[in-house]
Amino acid sequence: MAFITPDELRTHLYRESVCAISRDDTTLLTAAIDAAEQEAYGYLGAYDRERIFSAEGTERNALLLVLVKDIAVWHFINLCNAGTELQLRQDRYERAVAWLRQVQKGEVKPFLPIIDEDGDGRPDGAGEYIYGSNPKRHQHY
Repeated sequence: MAFITPDELRTHLYRESVCAISRDDTTLLTAAIDAAEQEAYGYLGAYDRERIFSAEGTERNALLLVLVKDIAVWHFINLCNAGTELQLRQDRYERAVAWLRQVQKGEVKPFLPIIDEDGDGRPDGAGEYIYGSNPKRHQHY
């Protein structure tokens, strides 16, 4: 079962727009939804992604659901933006990705199930290390 279905995108695109863009080929919309789910999946490494994306109905996180729909619509309208404003969709896509990056960095703590394989109630490590340094400074005299 997919995290979202093509029928659920009615909150973001009119059916007429979907038909105009896809020319009644449902595989295009399904491919956009799959790509959006995989994109969001990649950012949520510290969370139990299997539980998150296998949830159905009201068990799904409402904010994540909206953001995955925004990403799916952006991937879908790249084919043709008939019946929708491209700038609005681009802004919503960028907002969705920015939120996912904040979640990935730990700046935002969404209400999502964490990975807890040892059962101690604390999140297990994601198995990834983030490293870096301060930005390079240039001083001119």
